[in-house]
Amino acid sequence: MTRIVSVGTAVPPRTSAQADITDAFSQVIASGGELDGPRRALLHRLHGNTGVRQRHLALPLEEYPQLDGFRSANDAYVRVGLELGERAVRQALGRVGLTPQDVDVLVLASTTGVAAPSLDARLVEPLGLRPDVKRMPLFGLGCVAGAAGVARVHDHLRGDPDAVAVLLGVELCSLTVQRDDTSTANLVASGLFGDGAAAVVLLGDRRAAELGLPGPEVVGARSRFYPDTAGVMGWDVGGSGFRIVLTTSVTDVVRQYLADDVTGFLGGHDLATGDVARWVAHPGGPKVLEAVTEVLGLPDDALSRSWENLAENGNMSSVSVLHVLAETLAEPPADGDHALMFAMGPGFCAELVLLRWPQAAAVAGDGRAGAAVAA
Repeated sequence: MTRIVSVGTAVPPRTSAQADITDAFSQVIASGGELDGPRRALLHRLHGNTGVRQRHLALPLEEYPQLDGFRSANDAYVRVGLELGERAVRQALGRVGLTPQDVDVLVLASTTGVAAPSLDARLVEPLGLRPDVKRMPLFGLGCVAGAAGVARVHDHLRGDPDAVAVLLGVELCSLTVQRDDTSTANLVASGLFGDGAAAVVLLGDRRAAELGLPGPEVVGARSRFYPDTAGVMGWDVGGSGFRIVLTTSVTDVVRQYLADDVTGFLGGHDLATGDVARWVAHPGGPKVLEAVTEVLGLPDDALSRSWENLAENGNMSSVSVLHVLAETLAEPPADGDHALMFAMGPGFCAELVLLRWPQAAAVAGDGRAGAAVAA
């Protein structure tokens, strides 16, 4: 089975309290359109209800009013995205004694900017990746891309069991806040979404046995596409860039479908929700996390890592669930226990990934990376 052996994370160096972001972004939105007293009060109320305490933003707050269009925002996306992406990949590889020369496959998940060559291609030389590295940029998956990326890399490694793969998520959501949009969706997005990156190192079955690195195995994955939900979430892309599409129907979809999807998926592996020791959930927002807890009948603290990640970073789109995964690897369950990683995103769709921590004897090896970790 595919094994996840490391997750590296990176956020912009500046941290802003939610109240300061609210004040700054209210001015940004007002600069492009009318933000009258009632709408300004609504913005403050929506920001206060996100469960976010602070966020790490791509730019200093005073620079956001200078983003006068898609070009300037996208230029910042490329510049900052490369910085964060390189940091995350180097951290993930370094934690397990691997180097960029060991990487056979690099998958990029990002939906908050565009670039051709894509960010993964632009990182090949700065990172020192081999010229024969296989690349696979994934665009358009949004919040689901962290979990979906793990699943798609697992699909690849099943056919390439000697490979080392890196999944890199980079999202700079703050750069998409619209200056001329006082819609409720834009007000919510300006208070909920944050910026960051994460890199996951995954090994094919034979490479995992050779290196003997600890970490959970990917037991299986399931994709779920929901009919007649294309307008629930996404981007309306125009001259001003990425204008958020976000409706209250997200929680309706969770309540209608998620419980059956999860119980059906787990049942296919002879498991029930009570057999899951860790829940690696994308922290989409308070209402989504509350709905997940309710429909799955989870204990109040089951999604505590997701709640805390939301408070500390905001919703970083595809990157958030990978940050929760990093925290789960730092405090893993017992050998033999299972975790369920899941996220939902534009489509509207969901991705479920079942993980299992193997017995210690199953990961023993004498490879050089295993020796590096032991040292």
